[in-house]
Amino acid sequence: MARGLLVLGLAAGVPVLLPAAPAAAHNSLTGSDPKNGARVATAPKRIELRFLASPAPATTKITVTGPDNVPAAGGAPTFAGNRVSVPFTPGAAGLYIVAYRIGSADGHPVSGEVRFTLTTGTAAAPPSTSAAPSSAVPSTAAASPATSAVSPAPAADEVDSDGGTGWLWAVAVAVALVALGGGLLLRRRSARG
Repeated sequence: MARGLLVLGLAAGVPVLLPAAPAAAHNSLTGSDPKNGARVATAPKRIELRFLASPAPATTKITVTGPDNVPAAGGAPTFAGNRVSVPFTPGAAGLYIVAYRIGSADGHPVSGEVRFTLTTGTAAAPPSTSAAPSSAVPSTAAASPATSAVSPAPAADEVDSDGGTGWLWAVAVAVALVALGGGLLLRRRSARG
């Protein structure tokens, strides 16, 4: 009886402790252009995201927003293998956030964001049309301190729909089963001896 329980515990625990097969893995971001946290002086024409696996166009959503939540995506994303790119329409200098949501091969959506700072941008519109041309200089100077106040961007945030704790539960259950099987085996041996 004790051997049967031990075998059962090991049989239940071993598959949980083995690494997941690639087909069951969640898709994830592997890189971007511009890189997360980058400070760029020249605005790119396109923003590119690279993923572990090819994302499906039907389940992929990418948004780009600039300072003051102004949309900065210039069109629909294009797909090439594991790469997705979206045209970029730069605006004012400041922080730009590229948010993505893609489906994984196992059906779980994965989302995250990439942040970069554009250090030069389009000039702010003058407050009124009657202002002298020299008023453009103060408005540009006023925009400069706000740009320098932008703190470095944190690492790309990637959020799994289940919070990323599913595998922890599986390991905990496997350890509990192995411990239970081992405890029962020791108990049987001590009862015999």
